[in-house]
Amino acid sequence: MISLTPSHIIEYLYCPRYTYFEYVLRIPQQEEKYYKVQRGRDLHLQRARQNVAYLRKRIGVVDKKLDQYLTNDLLRGEVDEVLWLKDGSMAPLDYKFAEYKNRVFETYLTQLYCYSWLIAKNFNKPVNRGFLVYTRSKNKLIELQINSNHIAQVKKASKEIQEILIKNKFPKATKYKRRCVNCTYRNVCVK
Repeated sequence: MISLTPSHIIEYLYCPRYTYFEYVLRIPQQEEKYYKVQRGRDLHLQRARQNVAYLRKRIGVVDKKLDQYLTNDLLRGEVDEVLWLKDGSMAPLDYKFAEYKNRVFETYLTQLYCYSWLIAKNFNKPVNRGFLVYTRSKNKLIELQINSNHIAQVKKASKEIQEILIKNKFPKATKYKRRCVNCTYRNVCVK
């Protein structure tokens, strides 16, 4: 089995052909060129230095660990903050270099579902919620519910990605053709 990251899952759910072009044919996306990606990475480093002792007691946090690298049989990832909550459950908290505009992007949700699966597997504790902090909206904190269907969706995608990688299987393209307009692979993709 090949160890996947939340980015693999997000790309696959956006369009399964990302997986094929980047990881089977090894055509890189060149994501390093994107300002928001780099700015987000810089923000994570800055936050790690500033936010070491702060506990969000308003949401019931009793303990936390920063930048936790977690793995299971199919997935690996680094969670910005792993939270222990008053009710005995745990939760991921992820910082986003973004503004909150009354909507949570599907990619952010998928990432939280991945982290929830990793936390539940590694700590053997329930994960019923996840949190996002929008740094460009004065560190607005958003709480999201996590359930078994969300984690099942991520597990299913992980297995489908494994099949593409192991069998060199060329998947169907996304059914949302508007996604093709700005796709890194639009010039090599057979639509």
